[in-house]
Amino acid sequence: MRGLGVGIGWRPELDLTIERMAGVGFVEVVAENIDPWQLPESLEVLRARGLPVIPHGVSLGIGDAERPSQARLARLAACARALDAPLVSEHLAFVRGGGAEAGHLLPVPRTREALRIVAENVRLAQEALPVPLALENVAALFCWPDDELTEAEFLAELVERTGVGLLVDVANLHTNQVNLGLSAVAALDALPLEHLAYVHVAGGLEHGGLWHDTHTARAPQAVLDLLAELCARTEPPGVLLEWDDAYPPDDVLLDELARIRSAMAAGISR
Repeated sequence: MRGLGVGIGWRPELDLTIERMAGVGFVEVVAENIDPWQLPESLEVLRARGLPVIPHGVSLGIGDAERPSQARLARLAACARALDAPLVSEHLAFVRGGGAEAGHLLPVPRTREALRIVAENVRLAQEALPVPLALENVAALFCWPDDELTEAEFLAELVERTGVGLLVDVANLHTNQVNLGLSAVAALDALPLEHLAYVHVAGGLEHGGLWHDTHTARAPQAVLDLLAELCARTEPPGVLLEWDDAYPPDDVLLDELARIRSAMAAGISR
């Protein structure tokens, strides 16, 4: 896959903004928010310009105890085909179980037994998708009491077993460091970055002593410092800015992309 460059998450509220922006290398769209049989006109415009579009799933539940839904996989595959996507991404997260929806992307219990189940779920997803799959680390407010592995160790073993790609969200690493005391740099050292597909960057808000990964603010410098740390270890194929609500003026988004490029350059030059 060719280098993606610096990109931004496509949202309907940002469609004309993204069409106007210079220097955007790729976009990512939440797969559940589009109809693969009737793509938004803006995505068609961007695709006609040659911009890669990556469908990003948020509800597959690759970390569930149950097998992934064939209907959800079929829809994700249809999105990939409709967008001529280079890959598909999802979260390493628990979403539902016993007929109940969690309502949030919860961390997976990081046990050897859970690893076995998740690896099988990944293989099933890979068989159903027409393009490679990349999994994203999640932001968490808690850890399961019986965890045997760190998230980075869990992901590393999952990659070794399945060959799945990595979508590293440095904002989520920052969130887990603030909320759970988990070293973000140690996680970068443990992740198999040679399998890196691309990177997420986003801002959030501190409330009540906790960091909330809201995607509604500028990325704090600590997140950009983590991006630089990652780039000092490997040059990522792509880095994408997520902004999901309280959308700012165009110049703020352009400045965020410039900050991302600067952090990448600082890390790569080390």
